Amino acid sequence: MSALAERPTSNLAPAAAVRSAFARFIEAWPPLTLAALAWIVLMVAIALGADRLAPYSFTALDLRARLAPPVFMGGAWAHPLGSDELGRDVVSRLVMSIRMSLLIALFGTMIAAALGTLMGFLAAHFRRGVEAVILMLVDFQASMPFLIIALAVLAFFGSNLVLFVALMGFNSWERYARIARGLTIAANEQGYAGAVRQLGATNLRVYGVHVLPNIASTLIVSMTITFPETILLESGLSFLGLGVQPPLTSLGNMVGYGREYLTRAPWIMLSPSAVIVLTTLSISIVGDWLRDRLDPTLR
Repeated sequence: MSALAERPTSNLAPAAAVRSAFARFIEAWPPLTLAALAWIVLMVAIALGADRLAPYSFTALDLRARLAPPVFMGGAWAHPLGSDELGRDVVSRLVMSIRMSLLIALFGTMIAAALGTLMGFLAAHFRRGVEAVILMLVDFQASMPFLIIALAVLAFFGSNLVLFVALMGFNSWERYARIARGLTIAANEQGYAGAVRQLGATNLRVYGVHVLPNIASTLIVSMTITFPETILLESGLSFLGLGVQPPLTSLGNMVGYGREYLTRAPWIMLSPSAVIVLTTLSISIVGDWLRDRLDPTLR
C-alpha cells in the first residue's frame, strides 16, 4: 500500500519541475522579447544575404509590369509584393533597402558611441576648462533639433553616402558623453582606477581596459535606443530627398517615392513602412529587456 501511495507523488514531481523550468524560461525570455529578437535576426540575415535573396537587380526596369499589384491583391508571382512606377520589383528593392538602412544605422550608432564616449572620458579626466567646453557642446547639441542641423548641412554640402553616414554619427553623441563622463567620475571615486594608475598603468590602459568594460553595459543599452532613432532619422531625411540618393535605395527612400502613388499603388510604401515600424519597435523591446538584465539597480 505504501508503494502505491508514493507512485502519484513521484509522477507529479517531473511535471512540477517542467512547469518550474518553463516559468523560469518565460521570466528570463518573455515571448514578446523572443519575437523581437527573431525579427532582428531576420533583418540581419536579409541584410547579409541581400545579393542572393533579391530575385532581380534592384535597378532592373520592367515597364510592362509597371505598378503591378502584389500577389495578395491579384498580382502575379513574378512580383510577390508588386512593382513600382518604373516596373522595379518591390521585393528586390526592399531587400537592398534593408541592407542600406541597417548599415547606415549601424555605422552612425557606432560613430556616435565612439565620439560621445571619448568626449566623456576627456571631460572626466581633465575636468575644469576642458569639461566646461565639452558640457557646453553637449548642451548646444541637446538644445538644437538635429533634423534642422542635418537639413542645413545636406543642403549646403550636398548629399553623398559618406557625408550622410558621418552626419548620422553626430546624432545623439551627447547622450554617450553624459553617460561616459558620469560613470567615469564615479569609477575614479571608487578607487580602482586610481589603484591601477598607481601600479604604473597609462591613462589609455586605465580607460580602455578597466573603466570602459565596467560602463559598457550602460553604453550598450543606450545604443539600442540610438539605433532605432538613427533608422527613423535616415528614413525621414531620405523621405525628404536629402538622404540616400538614386540609384541607391533605402527604406526611407522607398517610402518617399511611394507617397506619390499612395492611392494608386499603396504597396510601394506599405512594405518599407512596415519594416521600419517593426524593426524600430523590436530594437526598442530588446533594449528594454537588456536594460532590465544589465542594470544592477533593477535587480
